[in-house]
Amino acid sequence: MTQPVKPTVAALDLDAIATASGRVAVVVSPEGTLGQAARRINRLSKGALARFVESDAFEEMAEGEGKDLAYPAGMAAEAIQVVKLSNQASVELARKAGAAIGDAVTKAGALVLPGSVKRVEELALGVALKHYKFSDHMGDGPAKDIPEVTIAVTKPETVDLSTIEALSEGVFFTRDLVMEPSNILNTTEFANRLKALEALGLEVEVLEEADLEALGMRTLLAVGQGSTSPSKVVVMQWKGGKDEAPLALVGKGVVFDTGGISIKPAAGMEDMTMDMGGAGVVAGVMKSLALRKAAANVVGIVGIVENMPDGNATRPGDVVRSMKGDTVEIINTDAEGRLVLADVLWYAQDRFAPRAMVNLATLTGAIIIGLGHENAGVFSNDDPFCNAFLKAASAEGEGAWRMPMGANYDKMLKSDVADMKNVGDRAAGSITAAQFLKRFVKDETPWIHLDIAGVALTKTPTTLAPKGATGWGVLALNRLVDDMNKEA
Repeated sequence: MTQPVKPTVAALDLDAIATASGRVAVVVSPEGTLGQAARRINRLSKGALARFVESDAFEEMAEGEGKDLAYPAGMAAEAIQVVKLSNQASVELARKAGAAIGDAVTKAGALVLPGSVKRVEELALGVALKHYKFSDHMGDGPAKDIPEVTIAVTKPETVDLSTIEALSEGVFFTRDLVMEPSNILNTTEFANRLKALEALGLEVEVLEEADLEALGMRTLLAVGQGSTSPSKVVVMQWKGGKDEAPLALVGKGVVFDTGGISIKPAAGMEDMTMDMGGAGVVAGVMKSLALRKAAANVVGIVGIVENMPDGNATRPGDVVRSMKGDTVEIINTDAEGRLVLADVLWYAQDRFAPRAMVNLATLTGAIIIGLGHENAGVFSNDDPFCNAFLKAASAEGEGAWRMPMGANYDKMLKSDVADMKNVGDRAAGSITAAQFLKRFVKDETPWIHLDIAGVALTKTPTTLAPKGATGWGVLALNRLVDDMNKEA
């Protein structure tokens, strides 16, 4: 598994700047004011830093960006990275600046000199999250020598990076799961990796196919019956709170989605290794909560299946009875994620009676058409709960946009032979998927459905991630957990 850079904090030693190897990143305010460390660098580099700060190149830099002065005279460093950032920079800009540092850091490591910047922890998180590469199946495997990044400040006792470390490990866990090929991350291996989280204090239970059959999870089992990989449900419990009911996080974990009998086109099907992205986010959140010993009760439940076509696969037109008892006419076997979630949502409520529930799924291509890769689609039956999540997502810089719901969409799911169909027409595809899921949510349960098809994996880099898996949602849900506890 990929290990994140773990920045450490040290007392500022001006004399050590000259001999620091690797890279030296120094923060300079947009006004060009040189702090104590920057002045020492300027002296060592014979005025090179001041000349750059007075140049048009520095003027044209956006806040949070960095530029290199390579192989500076008078210093052992391979480069001075000049990062433009104000002392009172926002969380977003502090993380962006950290990401600029993390993106450029090499095996030789880096000395980071933030000066008087107030949000050092956020800068450190940016460093950790951006420096990511999934290399498990390249050459000798994942990198063994993690770069050392030291953040030197005048009052190191005021900076605590323990939470930052827990968050970055959770995000990296999610990214690795999403990037893993499905011949490696089959249903059994996925469950085993989640079971290993017991070492952090989580209670982890794996429900096998016989257990799922006994529970009546027939819509979930219908998805995986064409695969040789057994379907599973994994229940992860973090009991860090008092006696309050838990927040339930539910994730779609389709380790590979061919579409089943309603098979997908060949072009781009290789990306369907990421169709377990919702379950990956749930796993990353649970790992972060355990690592930071969150004072909260949270249960994460993921349905893990593989959607394959064979002689035993579910056919279009089949009717299946859910755990709830409702019957579903399966019109399209490629609309399988909602069948997995239907049973797991009902199970979560039936067993845990959660105070609220969030499900995550790479559910529809339609949400990408509507929102692109900047925002996840947010659907909810409860305005205050939805607003709390949107606030958390905004604070963490994770794009989320609320989508409409309504009873009028239900007629698109009307079946002539069962209680409902699993798909409607092309129109409002992501909304009808949410309406389908809502039928498995009890009226008294505040609920959010997050369609993350557009944000779980991207073809271009984002501010805090290289191209590929983003780990979107780990930060926002972690914050939501804390916000809900403050209000309790």
